[in-house]
Amino acid sequence: SEPVGVCGQIIPWNFPLYMFSWKIGPALTTGNTVVIKPSELTPLTALHVAGLSKEAGFPDGVLNVLPGFGSNAGAAIAAHMDIDKIAFTGSTAVGKLIQSEAGRSNGKRVTLECGGKSPLVVLDDADLDLAVKYAHEGIFFNTGQCCCASSRVFVQEKIYDAFVQKSAQLAASRKVGDPFSEEIQMGPQIDLKQFKKTLGLIGKGVEEGAKLEAGGEKAADVGYFVKPTVFSNVTDDMTIAKEEIFGPVQSILKFKTFEEAIDRGNNNPYGLASGIFTKDLEKAIQFSQLSQAGSVWVNTYLALTSQLPFGGFKQSGFGRENGEDGLHEYLETKTVAIAISQKHS
Repeated sequence: SEPVGVCGQIIPWNFPLYMFSWKIGPALTTGNTVVIKPSELTPLTALHVAGLSKEAGFPDGVLNVLPGFGSNAGAAIAAHMDIDKIAFTGSTAVGKLIQSEAGRSNGKRVTLECGGKSPLVVLDDADLDLAVKYAHEGIFFNTGQCCCASSRVFVQEKIYDAFVQKSAQLAASRKVGDPFSEEIQMGPQIDLKQFKKTLGLIGKGVEEGAKLEAGGEKAADVGYFVKPTVFSNVTDDMTIAKEEIFGPVQSILKFKTFEEAIDRGNNNPYGLASGIFTKDLEKAIQFSQLSQAGSVWVNTYLALTSQLPFGGFKQSGFGRENGEDGLHEYLETKTVAIAISQKHS
């Protein structure tokens, strides 16, 4: 194997340092050079790390940070004839545009990590408190601004009411405010656009008949703070169960049978992650095999480490980051066959 060459990389705003590391690490390790575009909302992290890389002795031209908007800087990377591979993390809609532009230009290699609407299934034999805790962190972590958030929680009917009650209580107790304060558990949405989108979709949930159990409104008069929100009586056809909100909104859906939960969990264009809480190992394995998702978490959620490959099925993208699989995305396999002449008597 040998390096692909020049790698264009485009990262989102929700984890500016994390995503920067996930992108440049495998690319540089395998001998490529990088042109990386951070989000226009969070450019300073990437620029600071670029400064540190120079201080650490990186050769000139190996790591190049290109701040800008997607419509100009991002589009230029996707279309550039001298860029050999592009890796993108962001929305599915933009991912499709990048894939199309890569094909129209020089057919550059593409890996995409896009949106999600990940199901978390809780069977009635599960440890209820543990499931409530992980489902809570799975959606409210990073203010809900996480592509693999547990945004659809399917709970078996026998324990449904108890799960909803405990989830609403936990959400109501989550402290919202200045993220630099140690006692605060949740900060604001990234900007006014995301703030309005989140509140708008909460309103849509109420309008379509979901039951508001906690939150549902802004958390302060100043800033983009939204109260941790919990909906019960959510059905598959509701907007909040179909669209990626990217905000602190937990949708709890009821199901009867294990098979139903699998089918409904898969009935979505996304396939980034999924999870299940159960004490039945056979069902956990069956769920892992049948779930159409790149990451499946059993009796836990958001179990992300640098050793585990991460990426999506379906419209959540293709290719993997982290682990050995993440290295292969930045290498070309070359087959060389050499004929060795033989002396004839």
